[in-house]
Amino acid sequence: MRYLLGIESSCDDTSIAVVAEDRSILANVVSSQVQEHAPYLGVVPELAGRAHLKNIPAVYRKAMDDAGLSLENMTAIAVTAGPGLAGSLMVGVNFAKGLAMGAGLPLIGVNHIGGHVAALFLEYGEIPLPALALIVSGGHTHLFRVRENRELVLLTKSRDDAAGEAYDKLSKMLGLGFPGGPLIDRLARRGNPKRYAFSKPKFSDGSLDFSFSGMKTAASRHIERDPEAFRDPDGEAVRDLAASFQAAVCRHLLDRVSLGLDQDAAQALLLGGGVACNSHLRTEFEALAQSRGLPAFISSPKLSTDNAAMIAAEGWRLFHLGRRDELDLVTDVSAKPYAAVDLLRKT
Repeated sequence: MRYLLGIESSCDDTSIAVVAEDRSILANVVSSQVQEHAPYLGVVPELAGRAHLKNIPAVYRKAMDDAGLSLENMTAIAVTAGPGLAGSLMVGVNFAKGLAMGAGLPLIGVNHIGGHVAALFLEYGEIPLPALALIVSGGHTHLFRVRENRELVLLTKSRDDAAGEAYDKLSKMLGLGFPGGPLIDRLARRGNPKRYAFSKPKFSDGSLDFSFSGMKTAASRHIERDPEAFRDPDGEAVRDLAASFQAAVCRHLLDRVSLGLDQDAAQALLLGGGVACNSHLRTEFEALAQSRGLPAFISSPKLSTDNAAMIAAEGWRLFHLGRRDELDLVTDVSAKPYAAVDLLRKT
């Protein structure tokens, strides 16, 4: 059996994993930085880079111990090269270079968003293709067509905030804490999703991009109209706003997925990224797939948030395609995982 070491440090989670060629996950260690960033209600790039630098040696040792293997057992090393925060990416890539050079192993730079797609294939194995993949996280909101050869074709993406970022900003407005997604999700389960109105995003140029900044502004205005009602973080107004906001975000996401299905045939629907942990989105995504007679493949929570197993999975795919990178591999904070663009068309 051959094994691949994956390294992920694109944002605020330091992760190292060992994944076998048969898709077995022998180790997937994740060190969270929530405590470092919580006082600031968001990720502070400089703090993230420093934390990665401090944490990565211990995360590496833990991953090797969990796998019961050593670097000499590895076939290659895959590392996130982008997109992400510059300092965070640099820590992971330089660590990977050192290991690769010391052990004489092939080095493979991996796109972080492509890793989220690969996580679905790691978890489920064979997935009917072509498919539509919705990747939603704190930093990314993309809808792809996944071709039979696993090539990603971009259909649309957010032109402003990512969906997860919008959740964090609403949480900050309400004084709930960070990260906002899980907090909003829990409150929304006990709220009325019809109490507060959120209009559907529209652009004068007819674009079918995702957009969440308008929803953030609408939420702010709801709070400004009656600030006293929102002082209790577990009060009815807060729960109802959370539910209304969450319902609007999910409607917008699934509206674009529906348009994608209307315009091109697909054999499956895929959902990945950290926001795939959201309970309402998971339920509504499955309902949409069922209404279209398609199977839905949704990442489990442990493979939805940033982790190195997904990077190793994409690394294996690239390894078998013959991909190898030199030790001068550079990071790219805005790297794109798609080889072609075929935007959604206005109907």
